Amino acid sequence: MEPSKGLEYLKKGKFEEAAKSLESMIERDPENPVHYINFGNLLSAVHEHEKAIHFFDKALSLNSDAAAALYGAGIACYHLEQFSKAAQLFQEAIKGGLQDSDTHFMTGMSFVSMGENRLAFPYLMRAVELNKDDYEALFQFGLCQAKTGDVKSALTTFEKVTKQNKKHADAWYNLGVSLSFFDRDQEALSAFEKALVIQPDHYLAGNGKRNIENKNTK
Repeated sequence: MEPSKGLEYLKKGKFEEAAKSLESMIERDPENPVHYINFGNLLSAVHEHEKAIHFFDKALSLNSDAAAALYGAGIACYHLEQFSKAAQLFQEAIKGGLQDSDTHFMTGMSFVSMGENRLAFPYLMRAVELNKDDYEALFQFGLCQAKTGDVKSALTTFEKVTKQNKKHADAWYNLGVSLSFFDRDQEALSAFEKALVIQPDHYLAGNGKRNIENKNTK
């Protein structure tokens, strides 16, 4: 079987075929960390995160600088809600050369999940710098700005998100919250209403809309 077959099967979602192919590669070339990384990625894809970690650990025992193994293990730990360990692994992956947007984003999200927004801030900011089209990273950066007290910057960020993705209900809601913080009530009301058009059951947007309407009737 061709060495690339396992990856082809994995990309196509043919997990059983991918597993058989990768197993045969490991048997033929047991000292190659790449095969263990690929098998770990396969296990993560089918939500077998604990098993995946064993394969990433094996890859790292063969090559302690394998940044892809560090990233894969970080993803597995993140899904297992082991956020502190995930953040550490992602940081090691960055030091090991993975300077892409996704790795910075996942580092930031690991810190966010621990409530460490100030530690998350530089990683989310870098993720946005590296991929200006990633509106989800931009949205999370806006939340981080708001949580660290910079509501003015957060407002600008949420405006950018709604321009990139006009159907992002949570971005419209958070834009409404930011606008209401500066008593820009009519604009906030409009933002809440846009969130509700996109997602009629958006409880928080509905509550924000009612609060402004009640405020204006007093």
